[in-house]
Amino acid sequence: MAELEGLYQELILDHAKRPRNFGPLPGANRRAEGFNRLCGDRLILYLRMEGDVVGDVRFEGAGCAISTASASLLTEALKGKTAAEAEVLFQRFHALVTGDFAAAGDPDELGKLAAFSGVSEFPVRVKCASLPWHTFAAALHGAAAPVSTE
Repeated sequence: MAELEGLYQELILDHAKRPRNFGPLPGANRRAEGFNRLCGDRLILYLRMEGDVVGDVRFEGAGCAISTASASLLTEALKGKTAAEAEVLFQRFHALVTGDFAAAGDPDELGKLAAFSGVSEFPVRVKCASLPWHTFAAALHGAAAPVSTE
């Protein structure tokens, strides 16, 4: 188990140091802002929906390692998903980071997102990990107000 935790830590650190899909998204047709007052994480999430499918998703901003890695992995996980599939993945990810492992389902089905399973042991970090996901949901639904984890 310790070896798996080490791999998870490496994955999170890699995505925090070298985030994927970082920067503005030309042609975005949805956008949302997120802010975590406790940690100071700020992000803007850009989304390009192609019908009911997430055609592309990118983000920019600054945050702690957990928040940045979560946003980076979110962008990889959601591209090509339908809005309904994205909603389900959001619910499963949120269940994972809050420690509701039964609702999260099989960790193997979550792929790299399973790296966040240890976040539930640090409640203050749940908001860091979930901020990009709540921001994505706001963009998906066209919410105008900035997202806060408070």
